[in-house]
Amino acid sequence: MCTVCGCGEGETHIEGHHHHHDHGQDHPHAHSHAHHHDHDHDQGQGHSPLLAEGQNLHYGRGPAHAHAPGLSQSRMVQIEQDILGKNDRYAAQNRARFDALSLFALNLVSSPGSGKTTLLTRTIELLGTRLPLAVIEGDQQTANDADRIRATGAQAVQINTGKGCHLDAHMVGHALERLDDLEGGVLFIENVGNLVCPAAFDLGEAHKVAILSVTEGEDKPIKYPDMFHAADLMLLNKIDLLPHLEFDVDACIEYARRVNPNIEVIQLSARSGAGMEAWLAWMETRRSARIRERIEALKQQAQALEALL
Repeated sequence: MCTVCGCGEGETHIEGHHHHHDHGQDHPHAHSHAHHHDHDHDQGQGHSPLLAEGQNLHYGRGPAHAHAPGLSQSRMVQIEQDILGKNDRYAAQNRARFDALSLFALNLVSSPGSGKTTLLTRTIELLGTRLPLAVIEGDQQTANDADRIRATGAQAVQINTGKGCHLDAHMVGHALERLDDLEGGVLFIENVGNLVCPAAFDLGEAHKVAILSVTEGEDKPIKYPDMFHAADLMLLNKIDLLPHLEFDVDACIEYARRVNPNIEVIQLSARSGAGMEAWLAWMETRRSARIRERIEALKQQAQALEALL
């Protein structure tokens, strides 16, 4: 089980391989949530501090920023550090593999229904055969989205997380083993639809890309700030629907930059094609920059080795 989100107990299924996956914890889940109970929130009894303001209850104000019945805040913090530390080690291994292949990896995060898969299929169609392309697809169940990706001709590996609500670096490493001929290409990691837990898990990607559709409401960046703080780019999707909605684009962008002043924003529609060229240009610019960084790092390593001769 995972103290960040409470998921991960049971089997993760990567196509062609059954993989029992848990983080090695022995505690109940740690979603921040409100519930009715009669006891006092005494940290000495293992409860998160609860702060009340009028009719509002806040379970995320302690050091762990979460609440789990029976666990103290200090214990939750320690468990979370252990989980994320282990994940970060796997992420570093993934990043080294991506770098060795000059493989540009993007972690696509969003809530369900944002249009991630439609955006991905449209992106793959526009990129065509100019680059090797592959997708690691994360869902709790079914291979529906992976099948849609494969219909474009791109490689895809489905990860079913069961009760899990995010991908982690270990899962991605296993999925990468099932992909071929990706040197110099692009890997899209389509995370499980969830605006909370994927924010905390580094997968080894070059960038997190948050996809928000205009059908979801402009306040999502301040409702789920961790995700937008972790992202380098926000894709504001389905802008073709703006004439039919009450959605304040300027407010949405302002909210995103309130939690992350450096976040870039591209407005687009995967269905109409509006803004897609800007999205492709963003990817190409960042991919080229990563390759240049890799070349420079290799030059420095070579110089260091020469100095030892």
